[in-house]
Parts: sequence; C-alpha cells; structure tokens
Amino acid sequence: MTAWRDVEQAAPEFARRVRALFDAHKHKTIATLRADGSPRISGIEAAFEDGEVVLGSMPNARKGADLRRDPRFALHSATVDPVEGAEAQWPGEAKISGRVIVAGSGTGADGDRFHADITDVVHTHLDDKATTLIVEWWTPTHGLRRVERG
Repeated sequence: MTAWRDVEQAAPEFARRVRALFDAHKHKTIATLRADGSPRISGIEAAFEDGEVVLGSMPNARKGADLRRDPRFALHSATVDPVEGAEAQWPGEAKISGRVIVAGSGTGADGDRFHADITDVVHTHLDDKATTLIVEWWTPTHGLRRVERG
C-alpha cells in the first residue's frame, strides 16, 4: 500500500503543494465507478490523517457502495479560476488516484470510512510568467515527473 506519508517522504515540496490545494477547501470531488462501469462524480470530504488520505461517505450513499464494489477512485481538489491579470498567482489544481481500502468494519451507522492506496498524484499549475502549463505527477514506481506545455 502507498500512503500519503510515502509521497511526503519521496517528494516533500511537491506533497506540500498538493496538500495545500486539498486543505484550502472543505469539499472535493471524487470519481467512482457505478455497477455498470460508467463514471459517477460526487462531492466528498477528505482528510490527511496520520500520513494517510482518509475518505468518508454517509450511510447508504452511492459513492460508498461504488467504492466497496470497485475500489478505484480519482479525487480532485476544489477548482478555482485564475484571476485575470494575476494568472501567475493561480495555485493550480491537484488530483490523487488509486484504490481505497475499507477502514474498520466498513459500513456503519456513521457511514463508510476508507484509506487511500495511492497510485498517482498530480499538480497542474502555471509557471511564474503564466505562459506555460506545468503538469507534475508522482507515482510509487517512477517518482516525480514533469511536463511543460506552452
């Protein structure tokens, strides 16, 4: 299992930027897979606890059922638009993907709780001049990589 602490140890500055984007807003967006294989997008709260990314779902929520059936997910930070004239200040957006592991007994009166087994982490942002899009991503296998698109 790859936990958040593994990202922090391997690429601390990158992990700091990604976590700041996730911590900036309470609500995130998660993509799960429905029983027929089609995607479902839902709002979710996520937290960084003891070196792990923890996800929760209310009792009987479809996203929890999706994750128990097929643990693959993609979590997206809140998206904010760049401010016109100050595009270089845009912090970008972040994504964490992987599979969830059910925490505890699974479904309970308080809902579901999952821990993320991370397969990749992405930070998309602009360079200092706001002329080039930068995509940085980390995987347990290849570490941190970067692509610039201008």
